[in-house]
Formats: sequence, C-alpha cells, structure tokens
Amino acid sequence: MEQRILSLAAEGEPERLQAFLQNLKGKELSDLVTKQALRGKEICVFLRGIFKGSPCSQQNGVVRRLSVYKHCIQLVESGDLHVESASEIIRLLMLEAHKLPGPALADLATLFVDAVKGGGLLSGKSLELFPTVLTALATSKETLVYGTGELNGEELKKQLINTLCSSRWGHQHVIHLTSMFRDVPLSTEELQFVVEKVLRMFPKLDLQEIPPLVYQLLLLSSKGSKKNILQGIINFFNQMDKKLKEEQKNSESMDLEEATVPADQLRHVEGTIVLHIVLAINLDQDLGKELIKYLKAEQQGDPSRALCPFSVTILLSMAKIHRFEEQVFDFLKASIMRSFKDKQFLQGSKFLQDLAPQRYDISAVFLEVVANSVFGWDHVTQGLVDLGFVLMDSYGPKKPFGGKGTETNHGLSKTPAQQSCKLGADILLEAFKVHELIRSEILEQVLNRVITTAGSSVNHFIDLLSSIIMSAPLVLQNSSSKVAEAFDHLSFLPLETVQGLLKAVQPLLKISMSMRDSLILVLRKSMFSGQLDARKSAVAGFLLLLKNFKVLGSLTSSQCSQAIGASQVQVDVHAHYNAAANEAFCLEILGSLRRCLSQQADVRLMLYEGFYDVLRRNSQLSNSVLDMLLSQMKWYYETEPDLLPPIKLEGCILAQRDQIFLQEPLAHLLCCIQHCLAWYKNTLTLRQQNEDDAGEDGEDDKGFQQELDEMLESITRRMIKSELEDFELDKSADFSQSTGVGLKNNIYAILVMGVCEVLIEYNFCIGQFSKSKFEDILGLFKCYSKLSEILKEKAGKNKLAVTNKIPQSFLSMGFVCNLLSSLFRDSSLNHEESLAILRSSSEFMHYAVSVALQKVQQLEDKGQTDGPDGQNQEKNFQSLCKITRVLLWRYTSIPTAAEESRKKEKGKSISLLCLEGLLRIFNTMQQIFPKKIPQFLQALDTTNEDIEEENIDATEKAAFQIRQFQRSLVNQLSNAEEDFSSKEALLLINILATLSRLLEPSSPQFVQLLSWTVKICKETGLEDAPCCKGLLALLFSLHTFVKSPVTILRDLAQDIHAQLGDIDQELEIEHQAHFALVNLKTAVPTACLLSLSQADKVLEEVDWLISKMKNHLGLEAGEDSSQATTNQPQPLEKAVVLQLGTLLTAYHELLQTALPTGSCVDTLLRSVSKMYTILTALVKYYLQVCRSTTTGIPGRFEKLVRLSGSHLTPQCYAFITYVQSETVSFAAEKKKKDKVSAEVSTVMAKVLRETKPIPNLIFAIEQYENFLIHLSKKSKVNLMQYMKLSTSRDFRINVSTVESVLQEQDAGNAENEPDNDQHPASAQSDTSQEPKRKKRRKK
Repeated sequence: MEQRILSLAAEGEPERLQAFLQNLKGKELSDLVTKQALRGKEICVFLRGIFKGSPCSQQNGVVRRLSVYKHCIQLVESGDLHVESASEIIRLLMLEAHKLPGPALADLATLFVDAVKGGGLLSGKSLELFPTVLTALATSKETLVYGTGELNGEELKKQLINTLCSSRWGHQHVIHLTSMFRDVPLSTEELQFVVEKVLRMFPKLDLQEIPPLVYQLLLLSSKGSKKNILQGIINFFNQMDKKLKEEQKNSESMDLEEATVPADQLRHVEGTIVLHIVLAINLDQDLGKELIKYLKAEQQGDPSRALCPFSVTILLSMAKIHRFEEQVFDFLKASIMRSFKDKQFLQGSKFLQDLAPQRYDISAVFLEVVANSVFGWDHVTQGLVDLGFVLMDSYGPKKPFGGKGTETNHGLSKTPAQQSCKLGADILLEAFKVHELIRSEILEQVLNRVITTAGSSVNHFIDLLSSIIMSAPLVLQNSSSKVAEAFDHLSFLPLETVQGLLKAVQPLLKISMSMRDSLILVLRKSMFSGQLDARKSAVAGFLLLLKNFKVLGSLTSSQCSQAIGASQVQVDVHAHYNAAANEAFCLEILGSLRRCLSQQADVRLMLYEGFYDVLRRNSQLSNSVLDMLLSQMKWYYETEPDLLPPIKLEGCILAQRDQIFLQEPLAHLLCCIQHCLAWYKNTLTLRQQNEDDAGEDGEDDKGFQQELDEMLESITRRMIKSELEDFELDKSADFSQSTGVGLKNNIYAILVMGVCEVLIEYNFCIGQFSKSKFEDILGLFKCYSKLSEILKEKAGKNKLAVTNKIPQSFLSMGFVCNLLSSLFRDSSLNHEESLAILRSSSEFMHYAVSVALQKVQQLEDKGQTDGPDGQNQEKNFQSLCKITRVLLWRYTSIPTAAEESRKKEKGKSISLLCLEGLLRIFNTMQQIFPKKIPQFLQALDTTNEDIEEENIDATEKAAFQIRQFQRSLVNQLSNAEEDFSSKEALLLINILATLSRLLEPSSPQFVQLLSWTVKICKETGLEDAPCCKGLLALLFSLHTFVKSPVTILRDLAQDIHAQLGDIDQELEIEHQAHFALVNLKTAVPTACLLSLSQADKVLEEVDWLISKMKNHLGLEAGEDSSQATTNQPQPLEKAVVLQLGTLLTAYHELLQTALPTGSCVDTLLRSVSKMYTILTALVKYYLQVCRSTTTGIPGRFEKLVRLSGSHLTPQCYAFITYVQSETVSFAAEKKKKDKVSAEVSTVMAKVLRETKPIPNLIFAIEQYENFLIHLSKKSKVNLMQYMKLSTSRDFRINVSTVESVLQEQDAGNAENEPDNDQHPASAQSDTSQEPKRKKRRKK
C-alpha cells in the first residue's frame, strides 16, 4: 500500500492520490507511517506523498495532515526510530508547518504545551518542531478560538508561552525547552518570563545539568534580558557556596544522608560555567558591559551579593579580554578600597555598628577564589596574579618609612590602603602555593619590582618574596637563575633594599651553592665600587653570610633565634655540611671585611654593628673577629699607661680642605668590642663546662680575653682622670657647625660621650656590685654630663638648634633594664651600700630613665632597637615588661610633689619621665605586640605570676592599671593651683586614653571608666587648656564606643554659650552648667573647636548613613519590592533625623554665642555649612522616596525641617551680621592702634569680602531651601511654611540705615508721597521681629 502512495505521488496526478488517501482510514495511514519510519527508508518521500495528497485548501486534507503531524511527533518521542530518521521527519515537518492554517497550528502548539505540562515528552526531540509552529502561529492573521475567547496568532502565541512557563517542567526537558525558545520570536516581556522560569528550575536540576543549561541561557541572552540571566546565575551559585560553607562548618554534627553537594563537583561545575560566560562575553561584548554595570549597581547596595567568590571569578577570568581588563581591575580596586574604608569607619563608632553592621569580609572572598582555583580553574589564575600586583602597585607605600617595623608590625592600625596592599600580597602568596605554572611569573615580577622601583619603598614586595621563599625554598631552586640575575643589580640598589632582599633569599643560599657563589662574586665587586652605598651593601651581604654558615663546633644558644636567621629556615639543610669548607669560606669573607676597616666611617659602622650578631650565630669565629677588632683599636689606644687622654682622637677624623669628616666611629668600635667580649666570655665558660680540660687553646683564649680587659680597664681609669682640657673640649672651645674647628670639636665631644657610655655599661657588667666600680661609673658619667651640658648650652645659643634631647645612647636595651631594676627595685642588703653611690646622683638616675625612654621610642619608630639583640622581638618584649614594672613602681611609690619639693631639677623630674615612659610603652605595646598584651598586663601584676596564659583576664588587668592612674589624676586635680602640674595631668589623661583601648567596650570596667570621666568633666573646674582638651577628647573617644555623643555636644554648646555670653550683649542667660570643665579660659578655643570637630565626625557618620539609605532605596526599587523599601531603612531614617535634630540644637546655641573673631568663628561657619549640606542630602533622599514609592514624608522629618526653620536659619543670619560687625570694629581698632593707611584698610576690606565661609554658608542654606521647595511640590506638603525669607547677601541692604536716611529725606521734603517709606518700615518690623522672639526664648 505504501508503494501505491509513493507511485501515485511520483506520477504527478494529485486527484488520484487524494482519492486513494481519502479511502484510507486514519489508523491505516498511521500504521503505514510507522512501518515506513521503522524501516528508515524513504520516510521523507512517503510523508511528502501524503502531504501532496492532503492539500491545505481542503478540510479533510488539513485533518489528515494534522493527524500525520501528531503521529510523527509521537513516533519521534517514542525513541524507537533511528536518530537520522527522526531528524529527517522533524526537518520535513518544519518545512511543511507554514502551510498549515491557524487553527491547526494552534492545535499543534496546544499539543506541545499539554505534553510538557503532563510530562508526555520522552526524548524531547520533537521540541525542535515547536519553535516553527509558534513562529508560524505568530504570523497567522486568522482569528482563533482559545478557551472561551478569540485571539489573533500573536496573542495566542503569548498566551501559550505564559501557560508553558507557568506549568511544571520535567527536569530532563529544561535544556530542550530553553534551547527551543532561542528559535521563537519573543517580546521583551515574554523573554523575561521565560528566563525567570528557567532560573527557577536551577535548584531542581542536578549540578551536571546546569552547565549546558547556562550555555543555552547565554545563547538566549542575545535576544535580551542579559542582566536577569547573569543575576540569576550569580545568585544561584552564591547561594550554593553559602550552603556548602554551612555544611562544612556543621559537618561534625551532620548525618551522612544530609550531605548535598560534594565540594569538588560544585567547583568543577562553577569552572565550566565561568568558561561559558567568558566565551559568551568574548563573542557578545554587550554582555560584559551589562555584567559590570549590574555588579556596580549591586555593590552600592549590598556588596556581599555583588562580590561573592563566583562573581569575582567571572570578573578575573573576564580580565583576560583586553577591552575589559582596565574596567574590571578599576572596579575591583574601588570595591576593595571601599570595603576596607567602610570597615574602618564602622570600627570607630558604636552608633554605626548597631545600625549598619558589616558582616562582609572582602579579603576572605578573594582568598576563597584562590583556594577554589585549584579545581582546574586555569582561566582565573592570570587574573589573580594581575590583581595581586595591581593592588600592591596601587596601594603600596609611596615613600620609605625609615624602618621596616612601621610597615609590618602595626597590625591594629592599618589604613585601608595598607590592608588593600596586604590583600594583594596574600593573593599572590596563596596563588604561588597552589599553582605551579604561575610560580615563575610571580617570582620574576616580584624581583623586577624590587630592582626597578625607584623613589618608593619596596618593603612590601620584599616581605612577599620572603614569604614565597619560606613557603617553598626547595621548589625555588629551579628559579635560582632569576635570583642570581637580581644579584647583578645589588650595587645599584639602596642599602635598605639590599638588606631586605638578602634576608629574604637567605634560605635559598643554604640549599643552592651556585646562588651563593654568584652572590659572593657580586659582593666582591661591590666591595671595590666607587659608590659608598655599594660598599655598604657588600658589607651587609658578607655579614649575612657569616651569620648563616656555621663553622663546626659553634655553640647553639637560645639567643640565636634571630629574625633573619634560624627563624626563616625551619630545617637546616646543611646538617651534614663540610665544616672545613665552611670555615675556609668564613675566614675568606673575614679577610674581605678586613679591608673595610680602612674605608669610610659609614662602612666601618655597619661592620661594628654586625659583628656581635656574627659571633652569636657563629661562635667559632670569635678569635678571628676579636683579633681584627683589637688590632683596629690599637690604632687609637694610647699604650703608655700614664698618658692622658687614653684615646687618640685626632686619628678619628679626616680633614679635606676646609671640611672635617668622621673617619673612625671609635665609640661604635669600643661598643662592639665590649659586647663581643662579653659574649666571648660566656661561650668560653660554656666550652669549659663541656670539656674536661681546656688545653693550650683555652690558655691562649684567656690571654686574649685578658689583653682586652686590661685595655678597657686602662681606658676607664684614665678617662676618669682626664679633664675636658685634655680633649681640648672645655667651655671656651668653639662648637659652631660652620667652622672646621667647631665641627672637629663636635665630633670629638660625641666620640668621648659615646666612649663614656660604653665604659659605663662595661664596668657595671663586670663590677659585680663593687663600690669601686660604681664610683668609676659615676666618674665616667661626670665626664659625659659635662660634655652634654656644654653641647646643650652651645646648641641653645644656636638658633638652628631644634631639640634638646640626649644624643643616641650606646647603652644596650638589656643593660638599661638591669640598670633601672638595680637603681629603683634592688633591695638586697649586699648591694645596698654600693648602689647608694649611684642613687646619690639624681642626675645619673635621671639619665638612666631618659635612655630607657629613648630605647622605647626607637622600638616604636623602627620596630627594633640598636645594640645586641635589638632585632630579637621576644627579648624586646621581656625588656619592655621589666622597664614598665620599674617605672610604674617608681611613679606610684614616690609622689611627684615630694620629689620636686625636695629638689628642683632642670628639665623634667624623674617621676614625669617615668610617666612619659609608661605612655610610650603602652602605645608601643599596642602597635608592636598586640597579641602579647595579656602577657604584658600579667607581667605588671606581681601578685599572681603563676596564672596560665589562657586564663589571663586582660580586661580586669587593664582596669586595675587604669584605677591606679585614675587615683593619681584625681589627686593631681585636687591639688592647689600652685601644686598643680599641667604636664603630669596631661600625661595621666593620655595614659588613660591609651589603656582604655585595652578594655572591651561592652565590659562593666569600660562603663565605669566612662562614667568616671563624665563625672570628672562635670565636677572639675580646671582652667588649664591642654588638660581640658585631653579630658574632653577622652570623654568623646570613650563615648563613641558606647553611643553617639550628640547629647554631650548639645550640653557643651549650652555651657560655651553661657560662659561667653550672647551676641546680643543686653541679654542675660540663665543657665545651669553641665560641665564645670568649660569656663572662660577653656571655652574658647579649646572646648569650642573640639566640639565642632566632633560635630563634623557626627555629620560624616550621618552622611554615610544617608548614602546607605539611598543605596538600599535604589536596590529595592530595581527589584520592584516597594514593601521592602518602606520597611528596610526605617531604623536608619529615625536615627539620622534624631542625630540631626540634637546636633541642630547644639548649633542653635553656638550661633548665638559671642565668639571672638578668629578660628572658632571660621570653623563654626564651615561646620554649619556642612550641616546644611547634610540636610540637603536628606531632602534629596526623601525626593527619591517620593518618586519611587507612594509613601509620604514621615512626621519626624517634618519636625526636623520646622526646627531648622525656627532654630537654625534665623540664627545663621544673625550670627553673620554679628561676625561682620565684629570684624569691622576689630579692623577699626587695629587701624587706630597701628595707624594703618587708608590703602591697607581698603585691601583688608577686599580680603574680608572675599573670605569664603560666609558666602558658602549662604549658598548651602539656599540650596537646602531650593530642594525643600521641590520636595514640597512632590510630597504635597508645604515644608516652606517653616522657613523665613533669606535676608543675608554680600549685597545686603541694612534696612534700619535706609529707613533713617529716608526719614531725613521726608523731613526735608514734605511734598513727597507719604507711602514711600511704609514698605521699608514694614520690612524692618518683619525682619527684626523673629530674632527678638528667638532671643527671649532663652530667658
């Protein structure tokens, strides 16, 4: 039968074919189609024959076609056909679909929709036909019946799509359906409906099914709805990441069946999808623009949704596309910086923390991307590397800080720029650890920046290099050639950079002989360089090598934990090294360094400062080093035992023409000898304990030691006997810096003082508390203090001299600790008699405390101290604890008043110095050792020394110390005026402020300190301005950690107003004082300026909140959720209005205060201008609210506007008039006093007119009123009823003056019209009425 149909179709006689088909029943025809399709042969020819015999012009032909279509769709869906046969059938049906009439197309389309709804689709292959049917239906002009109504083709298509998207889809057909919609012409609304439906299907699909679906969605995005597609994909994977984190967090308590998504599977899927998105962006750049636009908008409102790990991954992968590279990195930089700024802003205000807490850690997001990238995300690694370097280049330090500690150790006080730079370094370090392919590039770029970056600090890159090498020293062996290339540039780099670079690469030198050899070659060349810095770099390099290549037999010690040595290499890879080779190597280096002893003073200085560390790390070199130092010292040592002075100073200087230079830093040389000798004695003792008999070497060693000891003893004895005249340094000597003789004498004096200090430490250390040694120490100190006094006296006469501080001390930190402990805390009977000698000299005790202060300051500035163990942070911490205990005991045990009444000293008393030292130590502790503060506080408490570290209650310990200083301050404030010490009180206040940072703001101890501070401020009538400023600053800083300080500002403003009087001099103010601290001497400028600066901070906080409210509004408006818009910012709006209302009352008081002309007036005018700017921003926000929602203006905002109209604007204009009249009278007085010419007076008037605060304020007021008018129109609420007409201008007419002139004219000319003067009179009554009412209100 099928052959009959085929032959009839081939004959070209359609009538016979139609007649034959007409006689066939529907089932017979279907069976024929099935049979032919299963054979797979000539199915298309067969179907064409049927269609040829079923013309659409006949109803029965349409019915036949429709039944064939339906049957073919069932066949294709059954899966029984061969794939090629099914495809041929679908293609033919697609070609014939356009011939079908509208009702048949509608029937077919409905069939598809019902199949999807009912789950009738099996393979989904037939869906390829659906777009053709819908397209044909859309072009149909017929009126079609659908349900109970009639629709045209386009409307029916829309209805069917809506029905389809509203029904349930089988998860196996989502991809087919999405792909199908690509070929359907869709309106914007229909496309959005489809996209939303597909995105809703995401959670119902298996993860493996999502990448192809996303691919289809991205293809669909070419039709539009790009933002919705990207937003849906990003939000889905953001939620998946959060879900995975929660599961990992709770994994211990979770049952196995509850585990949903394996992490590695999710990461692989995300990686595939990111590739799809980046490929789509490469082909359609509008998609990339839409992504950046969407993320920027989202970031304004909710950064955690905009920059999640998944979206960051997309952006970094997108950065490979050149067109988007700059945009992506600019956006990421701005987002990172903004996040850190917001974090810093929130940290300083409890008010903001309660209202808008930040739960978003942007650093964690980027580091999570690095961690996720190990799952084959090769497309993101380059973006990570580029971002890391972009952050480090953009936000790294621009100028050298002078000390490494200032950059790396201050963890608590990092600026947003420093945090951004650190994030860049962390990204690079983590990427280096997990991605082998990019290691070479990261290392190369870091080294390039270290070498080529000129004029700015590279410490952040050196720190990164050090971390990289620490993480994988053995891996970097393959890149040793790159490091060796960097060594070639050492001689051209700054010394600080060279030292940092060599410390960083030091672990590599231990495992790579070739690298070590190339470094030595470079250092030898540098040693003979003509540049001083190059030679200093060579010395630094050689010293580093000496420290780190141990000779067999060198003793290990707990002191060897130096920051750049053993701490950087966990495992000594040269455990079985060639001792003989190392010894030869070290001796060879020492030979090279010996040449340095004939070079400039700076080179010698580096050598002397480095030798102690060399001995400590490599004790076997002690003989060679001490021999070198001894032979050098003999050049300047007077061997004759009776000759004075014992040192040859003339050899220490070099004269070139008229210039004098230091040739030999003799004090540093002697200091080096003293410390090396002390270390040598310790090692000798240890060796003798380890060996049964010392042998001949031991005797030689003792002889060596004896010679040095005798030399130092001889120098001590003769230095005490020497007079200043022996050094040609008496008071009559020339010490001016402009002459050669003066320079020479200055150098001599500094050298002699340094030698005295070195000998003081030497004699104390070997003296064993003997009286004779302590008398020698006082003799040496006498020489030191005489020279010090002469230098101070001569410097005092020199106008260029800036400071009067003691010169850089040669005493070591450890010795200073021991000295202070002995002087102040040693109560041993054996030592009492000898210590009495030192204690009898108050000058010496004063000096000891001053040096301790200098050491603490050094530690704070540089992160390390001079002298031995200066870089050992653990020893520095222990020393600080000891010094603090001593200073604390000294200050609390001996009252300052008693000390000063006993003896008035020049400069600060010892108690004041102790207090200053305590302040510096508390600051240094928080900067350098923030993690060790509990141990520090425990060390100060001598009662419970055995408490374990975990059990230390830091808040309680800090509160105990605070209570001590509170008592001292109360005692000081209760003293009579003549006994009151302003300096001591101010130091105590600053100490309280520093210690308050150690308290938890939520703790009762913090609340107690705040209430105590409030009480002091309210009850203390202090007339000392610095102390007043300190107390108020403490009050504000404490208050901001609890709540906003606006109420305090209002009370202070009322007190200032009451103290200074009103701008209307006839008005008396009845006022009950809030703060006794505010009086005539402290109100201006101290209290006034401090209050205004705090008011500015409050305004900044309010401005930040308003911008947050605007962002929320824009975000919610974009999502069409008006309900959320009205509910979300309610607490923020209320807080903003309350803050501004209270602040407005404070300005109301200050604007009526008779402030003297000067800084207070200018600051107040600027601050009020800022207030109006913030008010304008709030008005703009409510304008935005009115545009986007139907919500009206809240009543509280209307009250704020009314308050501004009654209590602020009129006072502003009155204050402007007062300021200008005061300025004119001030200028007139000055003119009388100084007899200033008329020309100068004219110039002054011009300058006055051009001063900016007043015009700026008037402009700000008018802008505020302008936007109020707009808001009134928009909200249908008349807000301008509360505002008075502005009367102040630069061209303002003084109404009363005009009126008097007009009255004179009227008196002279009675014929003029009587109405001419009525308007000015009425204007005058109108304008003058309000200020009078306002002033009466204050009574």
